[in-house]
Order: sequence, then structure tokens, then C-alpha cells
Amino acid sequence: MRFIVSLCVLFLALSCSSASDDGENPEADATLYFPPLSGNAWETVNPADLGWNLNRLEELNTFLIESNTEAFLILYNGKIAFEAYYNDKTANAIFPWNSAGKTLTAFTVGLAEQKGLLELNDKTTDYLGSGWTSMSPAQEDAITIKNQLTMTSGGDFTRGDIHCYDPECLYYRADPGSEWYYYNAYYTLLQPVLDAAAPNSFDEFFEAELKDKIGMDGRWVSLGYNNVYFSTARGMARFGLLNLNKGSWGENKLLNTDYWDAMTNTSQPLNQAYGYLWWLNGKNQFKLPSIEQGFTGNLIPNAPDDLIAGLGANDKKLYVIPSKNLVVVRLGPAASDEDLGPTNYDNELWEKLKEVFEF
Repeated sequence: MRFIVSLCVLFLALSCSSASDDGENPEADATLYFPPLSGNAWETVNPADLGWNLNRLEELNTFLIESNTEAFLILYNGKIAFEAYYNDKTANAIFPWNSAGKTLTAFTVGLAEQKGLLELNDKTTDYLGSGWTSMSPAQEDAITIKNQLTMTSGGDFTRGDIHCYDPECLYYRADPGSEWYYYNAYYTLLQPVLDAAAPNSFDEFFEAELKDKIGMDGRWVSLGYNNVYFSTARGMARFGLLNLNKGSWGENKLLNTDYWDAMTNTSQPLNQAYGYLWWLNGKNQFKLPSIEQGFTGNLIPNAPDDLIAGLGANDKKLYVIPSKNLVVVRLGPAASDEDLGPTNYDNELWEKLKEVFEF
């Protein structure tokens, strides 16, 4: 195990005051810090000065080790409050985001829309051409970019591999917008849509308009039918910080407020806990990948209601909590069962985190 935040912050700080030096409540200062676009410099903040429960922080560390975590990072107001690596990993280790990377694609679609390259209600056929599915022309033409963003394309998920996006894999099941199902192929095809809409390609547009503007490392890698983003934990944290600031990197506004709000709020009535490829807490109802039935209650009961998240297979986690000025990153193998999207581990992890934060 390797810590980037010095051990004196975590353990010697047990003897420190939980108040800030000037006696003010540290949460009253909501000014966000943004690290430089290049280099490894990133300001830190002492958990003791934030009033966190340091005994519970040690227990969290043990829990992370026991649940196969390889990288864990907490930002408070943009500064690193806790950063740890396990199983011989370091800050330079590269991790797959899995489906947490869907949030990157959703953000990039918004950038393309505000540049006039596409509209969410455009037919997918306008960009992929006729015959991109095995549906009738009318059924195929009914599918829009917004359906792809919201998992409401209506494809028949009972026909086989939900990752396969070849035309012979894509059949009609329901009218677009009438059914929510976590059908990966329709999401993946958003990147070919952006390939067609952008002046050069999806990759070049993504790098110029998003990645380079926040100093994020990493790249997309094709793995079979899936296009997966790989980066360091700090790379993921940068994207989380961008969304903690509602699409602006410092004073540089990347994404317009209307799209960001739509992206991070309920996008359709079928699954209240789903925005544009973001998972949402604090709703009355939710659906999960691979399950047709819905469930009542919060997606992550132990987490704050305003939490938004990128959640990837095998417990890749990006949590953004605006009300608490927090970004949390968890990377590594699955804690236990290998599942898509949300898992029981989300609630178990937040049970530990809320004890650390004491809310």
C-alpha cells in the first residue's frame, strides 16, 4: 500500500484540532481549487482541519484494502484530502473506467450540441446512415440521439449480446422512449455519431474540447465491442471536479448550464435515477442494469441525495456531491461480485464515508 497524502495527515493529525486555524467553519469556504493543467502539482488539505472523524478514516482505509481497492481519492473543494494506492499501485497507475466513462461521452455530446454540430432530437440515422439496425426503416428512424443518451432506444435486449452494435444484433422491441433498459450497444454508437458530426473525429474533438482543457490524462481503448477510457485516478478526479463546478474549469466555462442541468437530472420517467448516462441519487424510484423491474427508494441510501455518479462494471466509481463540495474516486477490481453499474458496494462504501464526514 502506498499513500500520496503523507501519513502525518492521516494519523498524527489525530492529535490536531478539528477546527481550522482561524476558528471558522471550513465548509463555509466553498471556493473551488483547480490544479494546473500540466504537471503533478495538486494542493492538499488536512482532514483534521475539515473536522473529519480520523478514527473512522482509518477504518475506511482498512475497508478499502479488504474490498480490493487499488486507488482511492477524495477531493474537498478541489483539494486532495485523501489519496491512497494499494496492491503495489501508484499515482501513475492506469485504470479502466468501464461504464463510468459513459459520463465522458455524455459531456462530449453536450459540447457538440452547443457548437451546432448536432441536436439531441436528431435521428441517429442522420449520422449512421440507413441500415445501422435490422429494424424497419420507420422503426430505425424513430431512434434519436437523446434515446441513446437515456437508454430508451427500444432495442430488443433479449436477442443476444447487448454489447454488439452490428446491424444483425439490433432489433426492435418497443417504441423509443417507452422502455428503459441498460443496452450498451446503443450507447457505444454515440461515438460513431460524434465521428460523423465532428469536423475530424470523436477522438480529436474529445481531446481538444474536453480532455486538454482540464489537463486530464488517459485515452480511449477499443476492447471488442466496447470503447473504454483508461486514465489515472487523478485523471478521473479532474473530470469529477469539472462537474462539481457544473461544467466549468475554473473560470473557463466548457459546457452550457442548460445541458449540464439536463444531463445530471432525471432524463425520462422510466428510471428516475438516470440522467444522460449519469446515475442519480435521491430519487423515489430506480432501475438497474440487466433487470427489467423497478425498485422504490434511493439508489444509494447512505449517500447524500444530490450525489451524481459515473458507475462502471466491477466497482469503478466516480461520485460528485455538490452540497458537500466533494469528489470521490474508487478504482480497482470488483469488491465482490462482478456487476454492471450500481452495486451493493456503493451503499457499503457510503456507510463508511458518511461516518468519516459525519453527516
